[in-house]
Amino acid sequence: MLAYIVRRLLLLPVVLFGVTLIIFAMVQMVGPYKRLSLYVNDATLAHVRSSEELVRLVHKYGLDRPIYEQYAGWLNGVFHGQLGYSPTAHLMVQDALVKYLPTTAELALFSLIPLVFFAIRLGVFSAVRQNTIGDHLTRILAITGWSLPTFVAGLLLLLFFYKWFPAGRLSVWTIPIVNSPDWHTFTRMYTIDAVLNGNWRVFLDALRHMVLPIVTLSYISWALILRITRSSMLETLRQDYVTTARAKGLPERVVINRHARRNALIPVATVAGWTIAGLMGGVVITETIFNYPGLGRFAASAALQLDIAAVLGFALFNGLLLVTANLVVDVMYAFIDPRVRLE
Repeated sequence: MLAYIVRRLLLLPVVLFGVTLIIFAMVQMVGPYKRLSLYVNDATLAHVRSSEELVRLVHKYGLDRPIYEQYAGWLNGVFHGQLGYSPTAHLMVQDALVKYLPTTAELALFSLIPLVFFAIRLGVFSAVRQNTIGDHLTRILAITGWSLPTFVAGLLLLLFFYKWFPAGRLSVWTIPIVNSPDWHTFTRMYTIDAVLNGNWRVFLDALRHMVLPIVTLSYISWALILRITRSSMLETLRQDYVTTARAKGLPERVVINRHARRNALIPVATVAGWTIAGLMGGVVITETIFNYPGLGRFAASAALQLDIAAVLGFALFNGLLLVTANLVVDVMYAFIDPRVRLE
């Protein structure tokens, strides 16, 4: 087990190196004057009065040097936590990511609850009761959720439920409370901080604003995981070892939970890892529709304003999340399937 995890950890720097190469290559499609935002802020550019000064800045930061030298300089800045200045957030990119991450993490945390407690359970239920009314209803819900575009689902929910579950993150009356000196900020997640401050009114208000984004994210991701769980479970139930377990007279509950479900979770773990990484990285469409100030909306605003530094930092952050999610999934394989430990 330990050797398996060590091998995966040794591959992590190599994969991250490849991610940085791809991201940096994409940035090279933008001219050197646009890439100045990686090194200077608006105040510096505001003092530029001529094209000669721009050329001097380009030369100063090495944007006219060979690509490999530029890459080495940019990578050195990444290692030192210097991702450039974002005019969209009026902050350094690393500070903007830290600012918006708790908002997205809070949304992702609550969105995981229906995924874990409903999607996998309903997938197993649908497979065990194949071709029954419950199976047909579950499949209809899953197909509808997977086929419905995110922006359509979000807009429909806003249209019908905005009165009870408004957009944004907090109501107007709540903002002075969380900005007051008496409010103690622990995590910058309003629901958790409200509990720690003992203010249940703020907790309920923050939760009320999260309902529609959670339903939108959960329903689509829930539908995908449910379908994969059902398909994997159906295939597992046809295996010889399941037939043997039933022939031994084991209770059906033991056959399903101990022998079939665990092996059926292997492909589900892969999709779930990517889904969680996507939620943590900020779901751009959902946060934009519901005016939810997380990483997704920040990335959308940065892209619209051609904020190269912010887009680059967001892409790098998402790449790191996906690589980490793959590593976690690989380690999970070793716990779910003992055969992996022998490879």
